[in-house]
Amino acid sequence: MRKIIVLSMITLDGVMQAPGGPEEDKSGDFKYGGWTASYGDEVFSKIMEEELKPADYLLGRKTFEIFASYWPQHADFWPGINEGAKYVLSQTLEKSDPIVTGWKNTILLKSLAAIEKLKNSEGADIQVWGSSELIHLLLKQDLVDELRLKIYPLILGEGKKLFENGAIPAAFTLTESQVTSKGVIIANYKRAGEVITGNVGA
Repeated sequence: MRKIIVLSMITLDGVMQAPGGPEEDKSGDFKYGGWTASYGDEVFSKIMEEELKPADYLLGRKTFEIFASYWPQHADFWPGINEGAKYVLSQTLEKSDPIVTGWKNTILLKSLAAIEKLKNSEGADIQVWGSSELIHLLLKQDLVDELRLKIYPLILGEGKKLFENGAIPAAFTLTESQVTSKGVIIANYKRAGEVITGNVGA
């Protein structure tokens, strides 16, 4: 069985939209694209270097279209995204669409059942980047094995968020954490059973 690993840059209020640049995703009249730009340092660069190594990827349609218009021309920065298999959940894209045929190793998935079949297959772990709607679906179906979060000391008050109501209640264990010189918290979590409740102090 393959793990599904969500990698996300988020603000303190959970916004994950357009971390990389002003034009990345302006949907909903989002005004803060590129909000991560001033927070880089050596620690962060080393972590990203490790995470950008070749893998297999699971993307939603919107993120796929953003990525496909950019990354094929920037292989020097992220060679893994071009070489790895890119599984795209979409009801509207077709195999013959130029955006699909134009980016090698792209495989379309049409249903949640197809994702479950992929997860239960043999192969590399699967990374999810961006893709807020897809992540919401995966969390509702308890299909996320790990969260690799980069939490920025910002509140934006608007934008697409990593978590929404409807996710399956789930416990996670912190497996690794660091804080960069710019105050970005790097926190990796793995799925760890059910939520335990009780009376505090009892």
